[in-house]
Amino acid sequence: VLSLPHRAFFWLVSLLLASLIWFVSVHLSDREDSKLQYNLLVFGAAVSVLLQEVFRFAYFKLLKKADEGLAMISEDGRSPISLKQMAYVSGLSFGIISGVFSVINILADSIGPGVVGIHGDSPYYFITSAFLTMAVVFLHTFWGVIFFDACEKRRYWCLGLVVASHLVTSGLTFLNPWYEASLVPIYMMTVCMGAWAFCTAGGSLRNVLKCLSCKPEEDGRVMMYSALRVPFED
Repeated sequence: VLSLPHRAFFWLVSLLLASLIWFVSVHLSDREDSKLQYNLLVFGAAVSVLLQEVFRFAYFKLLKKADEGLAMISEDGRSPISLKQMAYVSGLSFGIISGVFSVINILADSIGPGVVGIHGDSPYYFITSAFLTMAVVFLHTFWGVIFFDACEKRRYWCLGLVVASHLVTSGLTFLNPWYEASLVPIYMMTVCMGAWAFCTAGGSLRNVLKCLSCKPEEDGRVMMYSALRVPFED
C-alpha cells in the first residue's frame, strides 16, 4: 500500500509528457480543421499508450536494481519481495491512477446541471464509463504481471502483445458512443489478459479447484489452499 503512490507517479509523468506533445501539436496545427484535430487526438492517445509502456519498462529496470540491492543486504542473499509481487503492485498502481484520471471529470459533470440524455445523448454514458474504467484498472494490473515476467524472461513477443493490446483498448474507446462495439471487445480482452496473467503468476485450474474446496489433512485439520500458493510460497 505504501509503495502505490510512487509507482503511480511514473504513470503521471507519462501522462504529462503525452499531454505536452498533444498540446504542442494542436497549437502548431490548423485548429479550424476538425478532421485534423480528431486525428491529433488519436495520435495523442497512441503516444500516451506508448509512453506508459516505456515508463513501465523504466520502472521494471528501477525495481531490478532495487531488488539486487535488497538481496545484497539480506541475511540469506535473497530479496524479501518477489518479482511477481512487485509486478502486481506496479500494475495495480498504474490501473488505479489511470482509473482516477479517467473518471474524475465524468463524476464532476454528473452532479449537474442537466439530465443525462436530454440532448439525445445516450442515457448509459455514466454507467458505461464506470464499467470501462473498471476494465482498464484490471487490464493495467494484468499487463503489469505479464510485462514484468516478459522482461525478466526476455520474451519480446509477450511485450509486443501487451503494447498492442493496450493500443487496441485505447483505440476501441474512439468507437463510443457505440458502446457495444467498445465494451464487449474490451471485456473479452480483459478476460483473456486475466487468464494469461493468472497462468504467468503460476496459477492453474488445479490450484483454483483447491482454492474453492477445503480438504482435510491427515491430522484432522482443514486447510484452505490459495490459487497462487506455489509461486509465492518461497
